[in-house]
Amino acid sequence: MNNYTIKDITRASGGFVMLAVDQREAMRLMFAAAGAKTPVADSVLTDFKVNAAKILSPYASAVLLDQQFCYRQAVEQNAVAKSCAMIVAADDFIPGNGIPVDNVVIDKKINAQAVKRDGAKALKLLVLWRSDEDAQQRLDMVKEFNELCHSNGLLSIIEPVVRPPRCGDKFDREQAIIDAAKELGDSGADLYKVEMPLYGKGARSDLLTASQRLNGHINMPWVILSSGVDEKLFPRAVRV
Repeated sequence: MNNYTIKDITRASGGFVMLAVDQREAMRLMFAAAGAKTPVADSVLTDFKVNAAKILSPYASAVLLDQQFCYRQAVEQNAVAKSCAMIVAADDFIPGNGIPVDNVVIDKKINAQAVKRDGAKALKLLVLWRSDEDAQQRLDMVKEFNELCHSNGLLSIIEPVVRPPRCGDKFDREQAIIDAAKELGDSGADLYKVEMPLYGKGARSDLLTASQRLNGHINMPWVILSSGVDEKLFPRAVRV
């Protein structure tokens, strides 16, 4: 069995340049907010995602697709450049409490061997981290996900995203990002996608210190997410 390595989703230099178009109901809300005709049709999301993959994947080391709206269409249309690795989201988003993603479980419909045959080299799992929810449950889910990936020769990519606790109004985002890294940074995945400390704002020295703190708790390669970071600040955040 062919087992992919981290080099299969990087540039020759070893750098990660990853495009994510796996947003689902959140993307529908973005289109509505931008003035698109509502209700925003599934086809609008699919067309955007597939076209984004066609246009941008030649410049990326990997592109992340979701099964719900674009994976099958992207494969059928050869939307992903041959120089770009394909990653498939293996998370099932559960809405609730007025938000499109209130809970996440592993998508039981994912067929790891089938997506590998289609050219995928990795799967990705979003992990919502709340201080008042069961850490062992999160660890067990990541372990199950790692086994799904590795038993099929695919890379395991986890994306811990911190949320305020279910109960109470105290939430320290920066400490939560560190606590999530302490919990999941040595969980056996191949790549850790982390939220940018301080939203990429502030002095470069402060961002560097915060990133170094993170690095001390993540025992695998890691990349930062663009979500929540101003587009003008993101390039500097990457450089830091």
